[in-house]
Amino acid sequence: MKNYTLILIASLLFFSCKKEDSVACTTCNSPQTISFEICRESNGNASINGENTGTNYGIYITGLEEAGATCGN
Repeated sequence: MKNYTLILIASLLFFSCKKEDSVACTTCNSPQTISFEICRESNGNASINGENTGTNYGIYITGLEEAGATCGN
């Protein structure tokens, strides 16, 4: 009986530690635009104003910074 209990507890702990889907956002600005918020969606893509850009967040931020934007202030 103890083995079944230990297996049940271990299973519950394993499945409860599932990675949470989360969104992380930062603010960017540039001389050409007003400040805007860019978010990293749970799938790794960047979104602006809730619209998925279809581009990886890191690549999108790099492109913005190369174009003169400042992000993360």
